[in-house]
Amino acid sequence: MEFPTTEWPTAHPAAAGFDPSALNDAIQYAIDTEIDWPEDVSALVARDDPPPFNRTFGPTKPRGSANGLVIRHGRQIASWGDPSRVDMTFSATKSYLSTCAGLAYDDGLIDHLDAPVANSITSTWFDDANAEITWRHLLQQTSEWAGTLFDIPDTVDHNRAVGRDSGAFDTDAVKGEERRRKAPGTFWEYNDVRVNLLGAALLKLWRRPLAELIAARVMQPIGATTRWQWHPYDHAYLGIDGLRMPSVPGGGHWGGGLWISANDHARFGHLFLNRGVWNGRRLLSKAWIDAATTPCPINPAYGFMWWLNPNSATWQTRDDAFAAMGAGGNLVAVIPEHDLVIVTRWAGDPNGVINRVLEAAR
Repeated sequence: MEFPTTEWPTAHPAAAGFDPSALNDAIQYAIDTEIDWPEDVSALVARDDPPPFNRTFGPTKPRGSANGLVIRHGRQIASWGDPSRVDMTFSATKSYLSTCAGLAYDDGLIDHLDAPVANSITSTWFDDANAEITWRHLLQQTSEWAGTLFDIPDTVDHNRAVGRDSGAFDTDAVKGEERRRKAPGTFWEYNDVRVNLLGAALLKLWRRPLAELIAARVMQPIGATTRWQWHPYDHAYLGIDGLRMPSVPGGGHWGGGLWISANDHARFGHLFLNRGVWNGRRLLSKAWIDAATTPCPINPAYGFMWWLNPNSATWQTRDDAFAAMGAGGNLVAVIPEHDLVIVTRWAGDPNGVINRVLEAAR
């Protein structure tokens, strides 16, 4: 179906196959269980990091209230709060960063995901002990890259708790405590320094700011607004072709990252639901969508910076569901079984919201 430039077509829940009462209950649950974060989220940024890294390196923005929307069959079925409000989205940014790699893959700038990054760009980041790191390693968070990027060492996120239920961790380890490095591809760790390295490597590869790239190749074609922003850290710039270009992070761990509305998130999610096609125009290859949502062998709940649903363990739907997910209850869930995209912002229990919406779907 054709989508308008600025607004989703709408449909009544019953006409879209929902139990209206159950859907209303799901929305009320999202509102009633809003996350208990303060309005000033800067107080939470990097709070668990060892000094002197427990501070902001980029801008932050006061958060809004719980909001979100439900899209089914390409029509808006429900919304709550103010889904037009632009907010920080924390690690949901990672799925956008991954998409910048997907565009490079589709264009042939990355000839093989298992090729060393050093084959594509020239940088001391991938000399010596880091020379074997591949694009796949960076995308799956299994690179084990060692070094310092923009004055932040990779050790800051050693032993980080995110994803430890995958069974890939020493659960007694302390975050920020340096551990022995393992071979690339053999250990999964949620490490924002290494994620930001992917952003820097892609900037070197594209030789243009990633925000400009994804605006031209994805966000403009899908009819997103121009209100979203992708903020770098204050000092995260590279000199390329005589120009000073921002190297954007994959989240808001130290501030910055993607600031965007639920409405624009939903368009991005729907592009992936429709396997890379928008209004009959292919923006991303099906091969990339398939690769990005293939489970990492070490952590089957993770793809190329998309969270997955192995054995239907997280969401009550098939295991082909996936989501962009960030702190603060920021989530863009793509549910192929029900032709659904569900966006939550500032939800205290985002997975609970998703499962309640799924229970309302018929």
